[in-house]
Amino acid sequence: MRLRRIVLCENQDAHSITLMEVDGTRHFSMVVGLFEARSIDHRVRKIQTPRPLTHDLIGGVIDILGGETQDVIIHELREGTYFARIRIRREGEMFEVDARPSDAIALAVTLDVPIYVEESVIEEANSL
Repeated sequence: MRLRRIVLCENQDAHSITLMEVDGTRHFSMVVGLFEARSIDHRVRKIQTPRPLTHDLIGGVIDILGGETQDVIIHELREGTYFARIRIRREGEMFEVDARPSDAIALAVTLDVPIYVEESVIEEANSL
């Protein structure tokens, strides 16, 4: 999937992002927090911040510890809540870290790694 749209609503807490298939037409939106929406927006528009943001910090820690972020996967949609994992490779071993999808997407945009979404999540999101 790729990031298709970011919607920031300054006067209310209704920020959202839309993901779209890379080689397809399916897409879906999810509500995210203001911090994550702004962080994603800054990365897309290549706006530099004077100090590292949380997603820069996470990426830096993974790097310093000898890991490499492979991708992020939004793997479940349960009762209107999305669930994601960050996949990290270190010394030939793969680790999966539970994450909020908005944080996982912000990290993926920051590190320029792929975003995957399980088929069942796309289908369920589009049926809501």
